[in-house]
Amino acid sequence: MSKHDCKLMLALDLPDRESALEMLNKLRGSLEWVKIGLQMYLKYGASFVREVADMGFKIFLDLKLHDIPNTVASAVKSLQGLPISMLTIHTCGGREMMMRALEAASETNKDLRLLGVTVLTSFNDEGLAETGVALPPAKQVELLAKLATDSGMKGLVCSPLEIETLRKIIPSDVILVTPGIRPAGSDTNEQKRVMTPEMAAKAGSNFIVVGRPILKAENPAQAAKDIIAELENCNG
Repeated sequence: MSKHDCKLMLALDLPDRESALEMLNKLRGSLEWVKIGLQMYLKYGASFVREVADMGFKIFLDLKLHDIPNTVASAVKSLQGLPISMLTIHTCGGREMMMRALEAASETNKDLRLLGVTVLTSFNDEGLAETGVALPPAKQVELLAKLATDSGMKGLVCSPLEIETLRKIIPSDVILVTPGIRPAGSDTNEQKRVMTPEMAAKAGSNFIVVGRPILKAENPAQAAKDIIAELENCNG
């Protein structure tokens, strides 16, 4: 996948299974990828993941695993047989944790791509400083991205504002998944570091994650198609 080939992922951040399935029924045929996060996974578990996959969607399971290496490796193994294509772990868990997670994935699901989460898009300089991190978000992202790719990770989650910098310092086969995407005119909500779909695609994102602008649209399918059309104009 070239850096100009950018796809849309829906952040399925809804309060319950019924509303989620209703939304996905509206979006069938309009998009390929769905991100299932902690809220939905903890509430409905693996059966919900399978239900979404059975509707024809590819699944990005966003659990952001972060624990001692053995626990994270065991957690990755526990997902064996689940129809997921991507899974997140926190890069700040360190080199050993990431390497053990990669080993576990290679043993149980060779097609699963682990994504390293660098700095959450809700963080700004002040927020990071409050946690004891003296570096600004962009520099902390660079540090964690290098650590992750040196550990063998082939995917990263980062703010769209860090894409261009990361493209200069990470291997070309590493994919970048970017939340913090808002179509022009959308509310940024709690996201502090944002871009439009076109800007993120041109910067070099492989996947953009969009939630509210689709979920709250009067016509969600059309909203998704509009974003995809915007991305296709940027893809090489």
